[in-house]
Amino acid sequence: MADKREFDLTLFGATGFVGKLTAEYLTRAAPEAARIALAGRSLDKLTKVRDELGPAAAGWELIVADSTDQAALDALAARTTVVVTTVGPYLRYGLPLVAACAKSGTHYADLTGEPLFIRDSIDQFHDEAAATGAKIVNSCGYDSIPSDISVYELYKRSVADNTGELEETTLVAKMKGGASGGTIDSGRAMMEAIAADPSKGRVMSHPYSLSPDKSKDPDVGRQTDQALQRASSIDPSLDGWVATFVMGAHNTKIVRRTNGLLGWVYGKNFRYREVMSAGKSPAAPLIAAGIAGGIVATMAAGAALSRVSPGRKLLDRVLPKPGTGPDEKARASGWFTMKTFTRTSSGAKYVATFAGTGDPGYQATAVMLGESGLCLAFDGDKQPELAGILTPAAAMGDALTDRLRAAGITIEVDQA
Repeated sequence: MADKREFDLTLFGATGFVGKLTAEYLTRAAPEAARIALAGRSLDKLTKVRDELGPAAAGWELIVADSTDQAALDALAARTTVVVTTVGPYLRYGLPLVAACAKSGTHYADLTGEPLFIRDSIDQFHDEAAATGAKIVNSCGYDSIPSDISVYELYKRSVADNTGELEETTLVAKMKGGASGGTIDSGRAMMEAIAADPSKGRVMSHPYSLSPDKSKDPDVGRQTDQALQRASSIDPSLDGWVATFVMGAHNTKIVRRTNGLLGWVYGKNFRYREVMSAGKSPAAPLIAAGIAGGIVATMAAGAALSRVSPGRKLLDRVLPKPGTGPDEKARASGWFTMKTFTRTSSGAKYVATFAGTGDPGYQATAVMLGESGLCLAFDGDKQPELAGILTPAAAMGDALTDRLRAAGITIEVDQA
């Protein structure tokens, strides 16, 4: 496909905050001969971004396209091997581009943390994308590559050691960074969708709502993403307390979908959840309880406010605006360490570490998204043959892991 297309990779949303960071990363990471285009609504803004990127981007073409213009998106998708998009909330703006890529057999990577959008994409476009060979890969940033790749690496290690299937598996997150305006706006979009159609709430709450075949889901009893417990109950090496990880409800669905797409290879008793460290100070139990309760309360309050016009106006005033983010110094000071503990059916224990520097929602996400796009564009012969609405591990497997390691991200598995 690459030989027949005008571009190897097109970055849609290049004038947004994360779009610019991704474009900057591509100037450093893309092969010198890579054919790259920048796309967005405004030619003037695209020109300014390209100029600011310097000589490495001087030859990149500019494409004007709006997320509401299906004809323009169809034309964009037909010209390129891969589209990388940062235009969200995806629930509001993303489906027309997915439709265009599925129709033309164009690979696609996004940053969505929106299960409702992914469910709609699966229902409307999975079969067509599978038929045309398009890999539509969701959640290619901090949500949910560390989660997805960590569990995939644990599975590979258990196979290599012949220690049986994965069973109880828990990711413990530590990080320094902030939530972006775009992430918050995505949350609002989902709350508004649920307010308009309460039946969509089941997609958010059900652990297997993104499953490729619900008749084959593992029967492991009730799973919950809510947590408040001592860290040592997960592994003796941990201390302090843990609470619900704010993106756990989304990431866990991605990991479970990967398991299904790969044929439920993780095991019939695979259980997965995500928590975050609340520290080990005397106040840690209260902090953990506050985190766990605060996430639920915030979601409930947001959903209630989203139902009425005055509530939506209030949210407009108090929440960070989409397209905003921290300055370069703040982004550089961020970091993340994700440790995923598993026990296999034979009793073996492993821990996967996925760690890096830079604000996870901005600097590190630009690396992960950029490498996902480059992987789809240039590493097709190293990837699984799956097509359709996919997850990072199911779509790219070892090829993505190799790229992320080369980009400076720590990905390793040890016996626990």
